Amino acid sequence: MLLRSWVPFTEMDALRREIERAFDDFGGPRRRDEGALPGTTRAGYPMLNVSADNDHVVVTALAPGLDTEKLDISVEHDVLRIAGEKAALSGDIRPERFHRNERGAGRFIRTLTLPAAVDADKVTAEYRNGLLTVTLPKAETAKPRRISVSVN
Repeated sequence: MLLRSWVPFTEMDALRREIERAFDDFGGPRRRDEGALPGTTRAGYPMLNVSADNDHVVVTALAPGLDTEKLDISVEHDVLRIAGEKAALSGDIRPERFHRNERGAGRFIRTLTLPAAVDADKVTAEYRNGLLTVTLPKAETAKPRRISVSVN
């Protein structure tokens, strides 16, 4: 008699693949994320952190190796769009000589619905050491207001 141990994570992974296959059959192939470069995760490229305080929304993108001349950042209807191109490795190495090439290259577009209305005319962006920081001042209508209570 052969005894097999139960490995729940293996079965959950198999179930996940089966569900994805069912959705693929039902609705056609799943759409790849618009911003994904080859070799990146499904989350998209560049990877983003979004934070907010009372006055600003700050989006930080991890994006090493970008040419800032090919970077396009825009805000429209409270949606931030970051587009650009990440150059392939240059040099004397021909593609067939690579044993492994995990560095993604190519065009990307990443869109993000912002958590608050922003003043698009005052948006600033800074790129330093592979980190893109976009600072978006909140619109006056999105800032918290203190309401005084009158006593009668």
